[in-house]
Amino acid sequence: MIRAAVPADVPVIHALIRELATYEKAPDEARATPGQLREALFGERPAAFAHIAEDESGEPVGFALWFLNFSTWRGVHGIYLEDLYVRPEARGGGHGKALLTELARICVERGYERLEWSVLNWNRPAIDFYEALGARPQDEWTVYRLTDGALAELGKE
Repeated sequence: MIRAAVPADVPVIHALIRELATYEKAPDEARATPGQLREALFGERPAAFAHIAEDESGEPVGFALWFLNFSTWRGVHGIYLEDLYVRPEARGGGHGKALLTELARICVERGYERLEWSVLNWNRPAIDFYEALGARPQDEWTVYRLTDGALAELGKE
């Protein structure tokens, strides 16, 4: 079952983010606090949204966290999927596909024309999964990021 997250899900979302960071070999980089997640997802002006995948017993086994982006070329919003994670013991049960299906449904329903995300180059199981669904890599683009000291330095100018 896939459902929209509610404020009571913040602790499990936080735990799943920590598990994802460990899986991606970057546990120290996941610094978001439950309070930050609560504000981003359920504050006065939510900046992000989340869906929870549950198993047959109602236990959360995965999540998708996403936000809106905008295509200047197409003139409409899209969804950027920041995180998709299913616990290892629940993989192969259709939860990841169900989460992506729900986001695709939202795109179609709202007239959004893109559903995008990034995947680590070494994560072959995820790449194979995404390509089996019809997703294609955008390998003509390179992602750039400013964080920490470089961001602060540029922001001071």
